[in-house]
Amino acid sequence: MTTAGPAVPVGVPASGRVPEPRPRPADPLDDPDADRVGDTATTEALLRCWVRERAVPRPAPGTPLRLALPATGVTLEVPVRYWSHAGWHRFDPPHLADTTGPELDAVTVAALLGREAPGAAGAARIDTAARVADSARRAADHIRHRRAHPDDPPGTPPFLAAEQALLLGHPLHPTPKSRDGLTAAEAAAYAPELRGNFPLHWFAVHHDLVTQDCTRDTTAAALLAELSDGLVGPTDHVLLPAHPWQARDLAQRPGIRALLDVALLRDLGPFGPAWHPTSSVRTVYRAGAPVMLKLSLGLRITNSRRENLRKEQLRGLEVDRMMRAGLAAELHAAHPGFDILRDIGWLAVDAPRTSGPERAESGLEIVLRDNPFGDRDVVCVAGLVAERPGLGPSRLATLVHALAARTGQTVADTAEEWFARYLAAVADPVLWLDAHAGIALEAHQQNTLVELDADGWPAGGRYRDNQGYYFRASRADDLRRRLLGAGTASDTVVDDHVADERLAYYLGVNNLLGLVGAFGAQGLADEAALLSRLRSALEPHAAAVPAARTLLAAELLRCKGNLMTRLHGLDELVGPVAAQSVYVDIPNPLHPNHHEPQRATGGAVPA
Repeated sequence: MTTAGPAVPVGVPASGRVPEPRPRPADPLDDPDADRVGDTATTEALLRCWVRERAVPRPAPGTPLRLALPATGVTLEVPVRYWSHAGWHRFDPPHLADTTGPELDAVTVAALLGREAPGAAGAARIDTAARVADSARRAADHIRHRRAHPDDPPGTPPFLAAEQALLLGHPLHPTPKSRDGLTAAEAAAYAPELRGNFPLHWFAVHHDLVTQDCTRDTTAAALLAELSDGLVGPTDHVLLPAHPWQARDLAQRPGIRALLDVALLRDLGPFGPAWHPTSSVRTVYRAGAPVMLKLSLGLRITNSRRENLRKEQLRGLEVDRMMRAGLAAELHAAHPGFDILRDIGWLAVDAPRTSGPERAESGLEIVLRDNPFGDRDVVCVAGLVAERPGLGPSRLATLVHALAARTGQTVADTAEEWFARYLAAVADPVLWLDAHAGIALEAHQQNTLVELDADGWPAGGRYRDNQGYYFRASRADDLRRRLLGAGTASDTVVDDHVADERLAYYLGVNNLLGLVGAFGAQGLADEAALLSRLRSALEPHAAAVPAARTLLAAELLRCKGNLMTRLHGLDELVGPVAAQSVYVDIPNPLHPNHHEPQRATGGAVPA
């Protein structure tokens, strides 16, 4: 990770003397060749996944990581830049052991690892390698663009700047930037990392074919009409915007084509001012608009095609209705700075089913999400910690260094305090919702927003995403007393053990341990000290929240295996919730008996 100025010593030994940092090669993420950076970052993510999902132990200090691959008969040798408690390891490019051969690129590493994966299908292995290549190429394009245009355009709200900051993506996903079917020209308009923007593509649909719902004193159609900037459709028709890529794709679908042929659906084309893609690509934002729009998008992004499912549309409004019926007041009494970012309406076109699998969705579905932030400094956590290769430190590192300079604390002490405030602002209310209401949230870093005060300290939080609510089966009756029928049509009620597993993974492993890893890998803090803070924050919740007890006491944690999920060819939005991903067991760094790596000095733990 690039840092500004010299690394800050943390974890000073008992002698009081700070050892000199060991010399090491320049960070390959700072290489002037953007293509090499994209490939290196993708290779690092693959290796992190493999180490986590196969429980590979840390190599002896001063030695490289060696990965024996018996299916191919070779061993990879990987120089280690930083070994993380939380899995955010840093690696230099690998090569074949005991040879003087060249560094291996990401596609080669993906092919080699894929042959070793138990149960991986041949087609899925080939598909994974292809999508690794696509992800690496797109990451390189993002870096090249940002190095040429490093500054956000004047007036960019903090929310949008963070949404567009994920140049490399999830550090523990093998293909974080793969987007099947998106051309380079389309990416320039539709990719948040390239600061894309575009007008919406509008349709007019006969009102008899529209299903909609809204939790406000109006209709979803009326709210959309207010966003149409004067566009007028035929009488008895409803205006509906779509993503431009989706509009082109829909014309090839028999059900939509049938409606277009008889003018029950009319293509009005692109119209109006520009909207900006957020980190999910399909949710779009416009400063000053009262809502964001979550659009159906048939692109396969990472593992799934991103079209709004009817059950997700129902789910978002169920939660908003429960919050408005009293749950929000209860939450705010306990945690006034935290809320759920509300889905307030949805609208869908009911197209005829002419062929293919039976499903309710036509591809013309839209969710209206509240947009309450204005110029407030509310940012997604994934964007806050995102690396900026060759451009300087992450926003998290920038904040921590600025706070340390302002307060006179060390960088390490400042990072610990920032993390403690984050736990109070974000983790405590998420755990409270599970204990108090029986709702577990899929609060991973991209679904979690943190509100920063004027100095940059965490002051509040938001959760977003209608895909990520789990209603506990043991609390279903309580939830239905809050809202009649809650969780039934929306398919949101899950067995308690599923809710426990997902909350422990998404909040505990992905969000909180991921933040620990970011602090450590970016040279800001000693991970062991942050883990101690995290244990202290979880302990008050242990009696009421099974996921908190698991995080504190289990030697192994259930963790989504992003590489294994990809190598098994799974679409994470298809099928039963409990079987949409491959979960693996990983050592729990919060367990008292977990082996502690040596303390970091200047952000590095030489292996």
